[in-house]
Amino acid sequence: MAASPAAPPLSEPQIDPNTTSQNGSQVNGTYTNGTHTNGFIPVARSDGHSHPISSVSAADVVKSLGLSNEQILHTYQQMLNIRHFEEQCNRAFRAGKVGGYLHLYIGQEAVSLGVLHTWHPGDQALSSYRDHAHCLVLGSDANKVMAEIYGKSTGISRGKGGSMHLFDKEHGFAGGYGIVGGNVPLAIGIGWALKHSPELKSGSNICVCFLGDGSMNAGGFHEAMNMAQLYELPVLFVLENNKYAMGTSIERSSANTDLGSRVESYNMAHSRVDGQDYFAVREAAQEIVDKMRAHPAPYFLEAITYRYVGHGAADGAETQATYREPSELDVWKGRDPVKILEQKLRDLGVLDDAKHTEMNQKARDMARAAAEFAESSPLCTLEELMQDVYAE
Repeated sequence: MAASPAAPPLSEPQIDPNTTSQNGSQVNGTYTNGTHTNGFIPVARSDGHSHPISSVSAADVVKSLGLSNEQILHTYQQMLNIRHFEEQCNRAFRAGKVGGYLHLYIGQEAVSLGVLHTWHPGDQALSSYRDHAHCLVLGSDANKVMAEIYGKSTGISRGKGGSMHLFDKEHGFAGGYGIVGGNVPLAIGIGWALKHSPELKSGSNICVCFLGDGSMNAGGFHEAMNMAQLYELPVLFVLENNKYAMGTSIERSSANTDLGSRVESYNMAHSRVDGQDYFAVREAAQEIVDKMRAHPAPYFLEAITYRYVGHGAADGAETQATYREPSELDVWKGRDPVKILEQKLRDLGVLDDAKHTEMNQKARDMARAAAEFAESSPLCTLEELMQDVYAE
């Protein structure tokens, strides 16, 4: 199979603060969709295939959200932790220590961090099978997450879920899901419970549902969008658009490549953000989530991002060459979210070479310690195999 044409060069979009979706309008700063007034101000969008390169000022976001130096350095530490954790997972897979399938998040780190840093206790999140980072951001024990990936009994799902099926009830992570788009309808049920359950509805909590661009063509996705808007459920759908569904580009699978605009069919508010810039994602997500808590209704946020690795760990350079050019990967590596955040923190004067070296080493050590814990942990016993399968 011949390689797909490389993506068009990245370009700076014309930022129009009054841009809205086709079916929406701005009225006195309020976003209206059909008969629904959700109180959203759209994030600036780009057209066609150009990348929405962020014009967000880190200093402005830090000031507006009241972020301390300690908080933004913690964000950078988390991003380094995710990157090194995923690289450690890749090495373990290559060494034959991880069975099953493995989907890495390298290149997409700013999306999960920017969105989940809006978290309140009682919120719930779901992810696709590329779920390691979401679990870690929410506070799950890295040792237990790695042990789960290794299939060990000390894992966060006791070794029975593996990489694609991480769960952590304590931290509000309602699971990673191996079926493409399978988590989207489930978010509707969680959103309904958050809005109507007597013990939950007083908390102004939301459900965050992460999905990939491959989910957009699934029938369940469209049923879920309709129900979410119809019942005005507090669900934030976050499309992590990394441009490829496995090895198929959105241009080859979607007649309408402006994926976020599809939810206009359901009168749902939506916007697009630069998924490589933590501060851009955080600013957009914080505004959206604050308004969702005050006025429960769904929202669809499309984060334009890119994975630097194959679809799964078995998708190496040879198979990747059948669907994307090395030059395309090089362009996107020029917008590495780790490097972008690093430079912005240096510009803010909170990060220098010594601090960077210290934090990077801490992340390496964390990943290695997690791998050592997983390797030394026992496999499930035969007696454990049937535990937690049926309700008692």
